[in-house]
Amino acid sequence: MNLALWIAAGLLAALALAGGITKTFVPKEKLAAANGGGWTDGASVGFVKTLGVLELLAAVGLILPAVLDIAPVLVPVTAICWVLLMVGAMITHLRHGEAKFIGLNLLYLAVAAFVAWGRLGPEPFTG
Repeated sequence: MNLALWIAAGLLAALALAGGITKTFVPKEKLAAANGGGWTDGASVGFVKTLGVLELLAAVGLILPAVLDIAPVLVPVTAICWVLLMVGAMITHLRHGEAKFIGLNLLYLAVAAFVAWGRLGPEPFTG
């Protein structure tokens, strides 16, 4: 179980890192032109970059606290925040007629929920 939770957190962290770098450093116009980037049309540049920074922080929060054994409770807290972010992503994609991305967001939500459940329940870092 511990290994599965580490793998799930690592995959989410890699995803968050890639998304965060993209949203933070790629111009909004280029994001809007990409597949699934239509949601950026109605968003300000600051909002898109803020989401990018939050995703970068999520990448750090899913791995680093446990690796350094400094406040490892931040791992499930970050996973819960990722669940909330994916709910927002699903609503946004639905509103912009990009329903095909909702399934992917739901998968990410499920993985994050697994990490949160696992680290708060059966496999916490303390013990």
